[in-house]
Amino acid sequence: MHCELNLVVDSMLADPVTGQTAPELVAIREAMKNMKRANSGLTWIKQPHVRAFFEQVRGHRNVTHELLDSLPPSRTRDYVRGLLVEHGALPRKDLYLDRFSDWAPGAIERLDHPDDREVITRFIRWHILRRMNEADGTSRGTFLRSKQTVTVAIDFVTWLRSRGVRLEDLTQGDLDAWQAGGTTTRGIASRFLGWAIKTRLIDPDLRLTPHRRGTSPKLDSQAQNEAIDDHVHNTDMPARHRAIAILLLVFGQPLERLVALTWDDVNITGDPVRIRLGGTADIELHPPLDEPFRQLAVQPHNQQTAAHPNSNWVFPGYSPGRHLDAGYIAGRLRASVGARAGRLGTLHELSKLAPTAVIAEVLGYSPATIERHAIGSAANYATYIQARLDADRS
Repeated sequence: MHCELNLVVDSMLADPVTGQTAPELVAIREAMKNMKRANSGLTWIKQPHVRAFFEQVRGHRNVTHELLDSLPPSRTRDYVRGLLVEHGALPRKDLYLDRFSDWAPGAIERLDHPDDREVITRFIRWHILRRMNEADGTSRGTFLRSKQTVTVAIDFVTWLRSRGVRLEDLTQGDLDAWQAGGTTTRGIASRFLGWAIKTRLIDPDLRLTPHRRGTSPKLDSQAQNEAIDDHVHNTDMPARHRAIAILLLVFGQPLERLVALTWDDVNITGDPVRIRLGGTADIELHPPLDEPFRQLAVQPHNQQTAAHPNSNWVFPGYSPGRHLDAGYIAGRLRASVGARAGRLGTLHELSKLAPTAVIAEVLGYSPATIERHAIGSAANYATYIQARLDADRS
């Protein structure tokens, strides 16, 4: 199998005229030849869309980020870029920042009036992209939030244009009509309006009620215990799914934090297993909660291919050098537990057990976040007590 893979890789990556291979593609060639699972590499590189992609790049003297950016966006392009970065042939880039930059021009083109295109372009450049560039990498959540923010801003200025209202002439009556005439997500326009006020495009006294999530459902304590038991003992479920579900249900951790765990955060050498979840102290996992992590240490996932030659991720993903996507794992867990409902239910219950500051410090949350859950827990308990008093009086 390895011999066949070597022949196919050589023929796919070398220039058919000169027989030379770009130095960046040499890195891919060597990585694929050293794969532990040659059949996976052979299956991938024989796919028609992969062959077509390498037809576009193999005749170039060098394969650069600029060359890849000039090609049509595709999963194959992103995957090959990831391989080149992971094996040191190209410097690392921000994947989700690139995706947003690819998406934004098409969104702006939906606007008919040049003034509207100009203001949204400025909003993206000086607010959205500026924040992304200042952050230490762009997460999937930031990417999706940014797309939604821009989309609603575009809808808002389009709506104003349909009413014959210029942005600089915006009134409170216009904002009230905008908010009353659609769904609650219209409140997301407050992000655009905040920037417009800061840049002195509109009256600073204008106000729009920001979008707030509705009251999200959360698992009650009995449902939580049942879900924990299911994920601890369900050996038909992949170990990585079980491990993530356990940390979600026992410690109320957001998926974005869990999928980014590295083996520097997990210590399995002793008993019990110790994990640091963003707080200042390690958390102990006693049997049987520790079993999926011990299994992952012995049988790591996604580390038999060229995508993760020396990965330190506890949950390596399908893209080279990257961890599992939070959205992907949420979809895989949906049949057994809702990630948001499970996390909120856990925080609701934990806030009853210890002081807010202690929970926040151990779990890596801000005290204000835990305080909100504590207030909700106290309110529910007070309602329960009142109901019992009323029943006793009756």
